[in-house]
Amino acid sequence: MDVTRWTANRTAPSAFILVGLFSQSRHPALLGVVVSVVFLLAFSGNAVLIAVIRSDVRLHTPMYFFISQLSLMDLAYITVTVPKMLVDQMTGLNTISVSGCGVQMFLYLTLGGAEFFLLAAMSYDRYAAICHPLRYPVLLSRKACLVLTLGCWVLGSVDGFMLTPVTMTFPFCKSREIHHFFCEVPAVLKLSCSDTSLYKTLMYLCCVLMLLIPVTVISTSYALVLLTVHRMKSAEGRKKALATCSSHMTVVLLFYGAAIYTYMLPGSYHTPEKDMVVSVFYTILTPVLNPLIYSLQNSSVTRALKKTFTVRPFFQETMK
Repeated sequence: MDVTRWTANRTAPSAFILVGLFSQSRHPALLGVVVSVVFLLAFSGNAVLIAVIRSDVRLHTPMYFFISQLSLMDLAYITVTVPKMLVDQMTGLNTISVSGCGVQMFLYLTLGGAEFFLLAAMSYDRYAAICHPLRYPVLLSRKACLVLTLGCWVLGSVDGFMLTPVTMTFPFCKSREIHHFFCEVPAVLKLSCSDTSLYKTLMYLCCVLMLLIPVTVISTSYALVLLTVHRMKSAEGRKKALATCSSHMTVVLLFYGAAIYTYMLPGSYHTPEKDMVVSVFYTILTPVLNPLIYSLQNSSVTRALKKTFTVRPFFQETMK
């Protein structure tokens, strides 16, 4: 009898239960409205930014190409997790199939990893533009931009292909309740009845590598940028150079800070509540902030937005 029960407990579950954000809130309906509004703002903000960059010829430069790719990643990133959470809140069904959990995990790992490397590519773009302006068209040609972007997506998918299959093949004999609003690796691993300490160590090393390479590129790029800016004689030139980098550095600090907390801090710093708050920050709030940061701090994007959404009176058009 005990052997039968033990075997049954080790059998892979047919579905998981996502406890989610709303179970922790005293006002789940109000929280649902807030999350819905934030999701719509993030979705529309990133979609508009992509459309404006594609439609305005003056923004067809490497920097804005990378910004549009960042918006595409953010748009996909928030779509992977939030709609499922909102549908669960409305229907009262908080289950997710094992295959659905695996797909969700793979997508967010791929998108997150791709964004790590894209932020590094964007810092290299700023380095080339400021430190080597004459060679910039060659260093960041259209082909080079496409290769860099494709490399970011491929490296991000490597993260997804490495971690998702291993995580989902562990035996789960504890509760089926995932104390999270989506299938994040650390939250799913807590349900496993086997020893995951070695895998957690390998995952930690993998995440360190995934962060170390982009951080090294970003740090080196901006160190060289600061040296070049310091040597500039024109105060206006220094101001313009720093302005083009400030938006990117803000996004880097927001995204990398949350990732370091989730995957690199020891388990003693983590609680389910803290993990969900941090995940809300980088899966929901960051995609809202990114288009605002790049549009409000960038005069070229602001002008393009005004041009796109300015409706001229009909009689002015007919008088021409």
